Amino acid sequence: MTLLHLLLVAALQGLTEFLPVSSSGHLILLPALTGLDDQGLAIDVAVHLGTLGAVILFFWSDVKLVLSGLPSLLRGRVDGPGAWLALCLIIATIPVVIVGFALQVTGIEAGFRSIALIGWTTIIFGAVLYWTDQKGTEERSAGEWTLRHAAIMGLWQAIALIPGTSRSGITISAGRILGYAREDAARLSMLMSIPTILASGVILGLDVIVSADRDVARDGAIAAAFAFVAAFLALKLMFRLLKSVSFTPYVIYRFALGIVLLAIAYS
Repeated sequence: MTLLHLLLVAALQGLTEFLPVSSSGHLILLPALTGLDDQGLAIDVAVHLGTLGAVILFFWSDVKLVLSGLPSLLRGRVDGPGAWLALCLIIATIPVVIVGFALQVTGIEAGFRSIALIGWTTIIFGAVLYWTDQKGTEERSAGEWTLRHAAIMGLWQAIALIPGTSRSGITISAGRILGYAREDAARLSMLMSIPTILASGVILGLDVIVSADRDVARDGAIAAAFAFVAAFLALKLMFRLLKSVSFTPYVIYRFALGIVLLAIAYS
């Protein structure tokens, strides 16, 4: 792959992985507009690792809290905020792992890649984000996360296996309708992404390891570095904007993106 191709894929994945605008829609739009070939599984794994590193660094204080609580949780005790947060994240991750495994085994996932489907889901779940953001209250903070709410947000996260939904968008929607403030809903969504991206990277990475060579490893390292920088900047941008604006700008952008995808699909 050329350096420009790697940069485009990594930047798109990094910027859109955490913003509620659908990374799959952008990655499908890239070859449609540029004629570039699919980047391949190895680069997909690399950019996911890059975004994983970015979200871990950005939320390092929360990650340290979870890591501090894991030993107690493994001993069957939930005796502090770290162990509680770790348990909530585990509960929230179970639905997407089960549903994702089922879709992969049955082959249903392959039927989700049409541009028309992604165009419609980009618009529909953009409307869901707008409705939940407007209807949701701000009575809860991230520190009040419960196991019930973790399970509900986890079920909503599983919907994001349909391309165009946006993992961050659907989990933020769930958080908002449950009454979490905008910034807190986004924070919980981002923390939920860590075990989800890690699980996805492990599953995809097993296939990559078998066929990887020096050139693939080099391209993957470059893509991961670009994705890391792009994702970290996207996180900083979103959390800065959330102090003064709602999710409406992202919704408008989703509508525009969805219309472009539908125009391509039906032309």
